Amino acid sequence: MNPLTNRRLFLRSAAATTLIAGFPNILRAQGNGAKLKIGLIGCGGRGTGAADQALSADPNVVLWAIADAFSSQITNSLGYLSKKFGAKVEVPEARQFSGLDAYQKLLDSGVDVVLLATPPGFRPLHLRAAVDAGKHVFAEKPMAVDVAGVKSVLESARIAKEKNLTLQHGFCWRFSPNTRAGYGKVHSGEMGRVISVYGTYMGGVPKPSTAVKDRDPKLGDVEWQVRNWMAHEWLSGGPLLEQAIHTVDKIAWAMNDVAPIAARGGGGRAQRSDDGNVWDHYEVTFEYPNEVFCHINQRQMANCFSEVKDRVLCEKGSMEAPDRVLTKDPTGKVNWAYRGDNTNMYQVCHNEWFAAIRKGEALNTGEYMANSTMLAILGREAAHSGQRVTWADLWNAKQDFAPDSLQMGDKNPTQAVPVPGTYKLI
Repeated sequence: MNPLTNRRLFLRSAAATTLIAGFPNILRAQGNGAKLKIGLIGCGGRGTGAADQALSADPNVVLWAIADAFSSQITNSLGYLSKKFGAKVEVPEARQFSGLDAYQKLLDSGVDVVLLATPPGFRPLHLRAAVDAGKHVFAEKPMAVDVAGVKSVLESARIAKEKNLTLQHGFCWRFSPNTRAGYGKVHSGEMGRVISVYGTYMGGVPKPSTAVKDRDPKLGDVEWQVRNWMAHEWLSGGPLLEQAIHTVDKIAWAMNDVAPIAARGGGGRAQRSDDGNVWDHYEVTFEYPNEVFCHINQRQMANCFSEVKDRVLCEKGSMEAPDRVLTKDPTGKVNWAYRGDNTNMYQVCHNEWFAAIRKGEALNTGEYMANSTMLAILGREAAHSGQRVTWADLWNAKQDFAPDSLQMGDKNPTQAVPVPGTYKLI
């Protein structure tokens, strides 16, 4: 199989995949005390962090194999993890895999659980391969960068459920004790109906992996783009999806994960100097039933005001999160503030995941993962096109950003920067 086989092939092969459904949970055969072998696919900063949390979540786990497109990433990640966890890192050179096909070699190495933390353009492909291989999966956000990818994720989640495999997500704020308490206040009904949400994710310019002027002319387009993946929409989905999806996800959370009606918005590319095609700011409004409108302001710009905050406006007050989680009455007076446990949300995520694996409990967040990702895509497509895009429009779209097959040395010209009024959702 080509390492970047068209994801549509996975959808066509779904029926064949289900023939091997019912793959037994590994703990049924080995017992609750079995040593679980962890495989890490994508070992940059977030991937290394996920491995850190996984190794801390359970006393009888080991890091068994590691994979990344680039061997230098493996060296850096293993250096940190080996120093911190010692004997819990059992990754000899033979189980260190690099290249675009490294994920498949890792899945064949005997791992029981896998952590998916590559650029999200690869997520649907890697998720399907992991589920087909009968592995428990943690998938970092977002789950895809386009409509075809989201549909593939939903199909993978269905197959995982039939195989009794756990599927955990990386929308980390859903695991934050204080933020959970704040949204619990919203959902309890004590503040009345949600009437609007305003979320911000305004920060600085992310540092590129390599400056444009330093590009080695020997590098093929694909390798260059993978090394600088945040600048290219087919790999990152753009900043509204790759970074600010946390705020998008909390809008979905505030709205009890009901489907929106449509989105409209704008934005552009004002400060970015890379050779990619992503925007650096968005203003998007999501339209929900009962005349509820939810707004997100996303920005990656230097020398500007920064803020990451959720404001959930209700009939009888408001809730603010995530740094200081509190509620206010209609006059703006604080009437509740969270003062309880504040365990690291990333660790809570992995603690709950491994507890479910050990207990043999069902844990499959696939539908939710896909819908929150699709909500961010909805906002991006409305802004890029300059149109009011409905939820139904998006699900009926044929959008597929990933080329059918790629190798590191291939030519792959950077796609044009989207221009509202010209760009169209296909």
